[in-house]
Amino acid sequence: MAALVLVGLAAYSRLPVAPLPQIDFPTIQITANLPGASPETMASSVAQPLERQFAQIPGLSELTSISAVGATTITAEFELGRDIDAAAQDIQAAINAASGQLPPNLPSPPSYRKTNPADSPILLLSVRSDTMPLTTANDLADSRIAQQISQLSGVGQVTIAGEQKPSIRVQIDPAKIASKGLTLEEIRGVMATVTTDSPKGVIDGRRNALTIYSDGQLAQADRWNDVILAYRDGAPIRVRDVGRAMTGPEDRYQAAWVNGQRGLLIVVRKQPGANVVETVDAIKAEMPRLVASLPPGLKVEIMSDRTTTIRASLQEVQKTLIEAIILVVLVIFVFLRSLWATVIASLAVPISLLGACAVMYAFGYSLNNLSLMALVIAVGFVVDDAIVVIENIARHIEEGMKPLQAALRGAGEIGFTIVSISVSLVAAFIPLLLMGGIIGRLFREFAMTVAITIAVSAVVSLTLVPMLASRHLKGEHEVRHGRVYAFIERAFDALLAGYGRALDVVLRHRFVTLMVFFATIATSVYLFVTIPKGFFPQQDTGLITGSSEVAQDASSEALADRQQALDRILLADPAVLTVGSLIGAGGGAAPPNAGRSFITLKPQDERDASADEIITRLRPKLAEVEGVQMFLQSAQDVRLGGRRTRTQYQYVLQDANINTLNEFAPRALEALKKLPQLRDVATDSQDSGATLTLSIDRDQASRYGIQPEAVENTLYDAFGQRQVAQFSTQLNTYKVILEAPPVERGDIETLNRLYVRAPGNGEQVPLSALASWTREETAPLTINHQGMFPAVTLSFNLAPGVALGEATIAVQSAIRGLGAPDSLTGSFAGTAQAFQASISTVPLLILAALIAVYIILGILYESFVHPLTILSTLPSAGVGALGVLHLVGFEFSLIALIGIVLLIGIVKKNGIMLVDFALAAERAERLAPEEAIRRACMLRFRPILMTTMAAMLGGVPLMIGTGVGFELRQPLGYAMVGGLIVSQLLTLFTTPVVYLYLDRLAIRLRGGRPESGHAAAAPAE
Repeated sequence: MAALVLVGLAAYSRLPVAPLPQIDFPTIQITANLPGASPETMASSVAQPLERQFAQIPGLSELTSISAVGATTITAEFELGRDIDAAAQDIQAAINAASGQLPPNLPSPPSYRKTNPADSPILLLSVRSDTMPLTTANDLADSRIAQQISQLSGVGQVTIAGEQKPSIRVQIDPAKIASKGLTLEEIRGVMATVTTDSPKGVIDGRRNALTIYSDGQLAQADRWNDVILAYRDGAPIRVRDVGRAMTGPEDRYQAAWVNGQRGLLIVVRKQPGANVVETVDAIKAEMPRLVASLPPGLKVEIMSDRTTTIRASLQEVQKTLIEAIILVVLVIFVFLRSLWATVIASLAVPISLLGACAVMYAFGYSLNNLSLMALVIAVGFVVDDAIVVIENIARHIEEGMKPLQAALRGAGEIGFTIVSISVSLVAAFIPLLLMGGIIGRLFREFAMTVAITIAVSAVVSLTLVPMLASRHLKGEHEVRHGRVYAFIERAFDALLAGYGRALDVVLRHRFVTLMVFFATIATSVYLFVTIPKGFFPQQDTGLITGSSEVAQDASSEALADRQQALDRILLADPAVLTVGSLIGAGGGAAPPNAGRSFITLKPQDERDASADEIITRLRPKLAEVEGVQMFLQSAQDVRLGGRRTRTQYQYVLQDANINTLNEFAPRALEALKKLPQLRDVATDSQDSGATLTLSIDRDQASRYGIQPEAVENTLYDAFGQRQVAQFSTQLNTYKVILEAPPVERGDIETLNRLYVRAPGNGEQVPLSALASWTREETAPLTINHQGMFPAVTLSFNLAPGVALGEATIAVQSAIRGLGAPDSLTGSFAGTAQAFQASISTVPLLILAALIAVYIILGILYESFVHPLTILSTLPSAGVGALGVLHLVGFEFSLIALIGIVLLIGIVKKNGIMLVDFALAAERAERLAPEEAIRRACMLRFRPILMTTMAAMLGGVPLMIGTGVGFELRQPLGYAMVGGLIVSQLLTLFTTPVVYLYLDRLAIRLRGGRPESGHAAAAPAE
């Protein structure tokens, strides 16, 4: 045992720390960029070829994509058992297979990262400087911080939000080049060739070798201003003559703010399956070195650290564990009133817990909220076995036996009971251990931790406890006791006498008692059906994410203005610590009219409201800001699916006909907005973007020998941030961008100043002679796919006090009421989809646990009847657990389900102890069933009461705890305590009656009659 303790101590300090067991689905994000391309172009020419290849990968469970201006992001989610590295290889092979169908002018091939874009960042860093341009700060942050962090194990993706990557922007005035007889396409051709970094060779003489270098690269804006574009009348026309070259950001549509001031955000997301705490610790360990490499004027600070609340939550659970141990030891002392008996029984706690830690380390488990809660709950019942053994040994000592003889006989008598209790308790977890999917992943570590603890406890109780009892326990007649001992003993005797009188009344009115038992069955079923159903308790992780949205025809400047107005309101809230916000795509596809915010809250002891309450009070204030909507959601540890939506839960509409989908989706959105169960209903459909649609007169263009490609290229040169060249340093590669000046880019009249060169006679043809344009039509700002088909995702939060089950029923009813076309399908996605799958599994899971326990008990007792007597203790526990959850306003979530499964294993120990002693009395002393069960109830009353109190007080700290993460612990605590209290009160009376009825039924099924002695001993009914 000492060796087990030492190994457990060593293992505990080495166990990794995590918020929950590893439940991440292997997810890979693929991005492709074509600056300036419309969403329809990105969806048809980029997303479609890639999706067709990805759809053929085995193990793919969900494929979604979003195409916006200049970018496509595809998210591939795989089955839980799929190895993410093997999946990444398949993704790369699919990209290679699709490369021949992709546009030839993609600046770079599609790339992928092993990360889920829907996950909240694990770390958010701010980068600011009061002395250097943002482009310089971005370059330093990218090369010296972001790149270094991305190399660390566990990091899935590092992006710079509001990226201001340096580039050289060459802004050409269309009117000036027209006057010089030049076109944008001709300038683009020149710019593509004036900077080069080609190999030049070596001059290898007889004695010396000279490597050839040149200044072929143009890396400064001033040098680009001197570039000669053409000659007219013998005079050179330089860039400065028709425009200017300047250093500026590569993407002018991106921006970020740090607490209201311009800056950069480094957003770090973990790789699916990586340990968040270990990953953040590795990053923090590197940060001093990385920051030291930066110039003094650049400030890098941590804005949000996801592990802060994780560590605080785990510290609260560890504190709860200590509280549970203290309470259980006090219970043991009060009942046994012996220092040595208390010490012997209490030794089972640290040995069992440390033994569990050793096995957890061997299995690769982590210390997380669920495994630590398993240890807390285990404290309450690992002492049960020891208590039962000690109580039985002490009883024999009081009867005059020597301690050694009493220990041998007491352990021998109770050994089968201990084995029955332990094995049947472990049996309750067998269905959990065999389950797949998200529930199986969540419960596996919990179930294994409990099972291991129980197994170690049983071994300790049947070996170490009897040995120590034989050496240190003495008869009570040998010890002088004080008044407190005498008072407690009299109280126990009075309680036992009262129970005996009540039991006699119950045995005289068996039928009434049996009806009470059936009533508990009906009540537990009713409570289970009516209790609100949820998936996972809503957590307060200290981080709120916000999504802002302006009108679909709003400019980037208008979006920036509105985003800053929202930031001011967020920062004014007393519970908000920091706000980082951004606009623009930032490494992937995003609506051009949307922004994002990361709102870090103060520690829970420094604020007066939970995250959801803060969202509720911010909602009306944010709604007062004109011209923008903001949707808030609290970041959660359990966030399923690869969609990054504005609010927490998703409902997806799909139709192969995009027109049908776009016609029905707005109706569905309005219907959901009217539901009182929902809040913040939003859609990812952006199909009303303002457009300028050109109609090319192909006949007229043909007269000049001009093809439509030349027209589109000219437009791209002026308005598309076209990357026409690049130059490199030893740390990075930078783009040279061709565009019109800002004033010209924002004016439709610029189209009248654009010219296209006719290849035949070299004439400059005005664009207005080749095409006409209109602003009347609208087009999508984003195009979304799921499984290659067009899709619209409606997302929502829950109203206060509304469970997810109630909301899903309301959503389905509202959609059905709209009369959707037959071709259109609707289904929940992400967390809501996982909830629907789990809620249909819960009854089967409980039934499987009951069957497993029944089979194990049937094998142990070699009887079909006695296991039913033992299982009769369960309905009252269900009434207590579900009733208390109803009473305090908790929904029936997966955490509450854990409590129910635990109760199945725990409360039946009362029945096992009663049935064991009753059967032993019948067989050894030839007692009638009535007398045997009554004696068992009286003899086992104190250990039953003691073990129930120990298990109940083990759950009390979980129930009353209010620290960080309490929303996960409280449902389990309330379910455990409520179930144990009601079960204790009822089963001491209903179990004897059920035992007698089933005994009579068993005799009749065997074709016999009750023996005369039994009949004579039966109390009159």
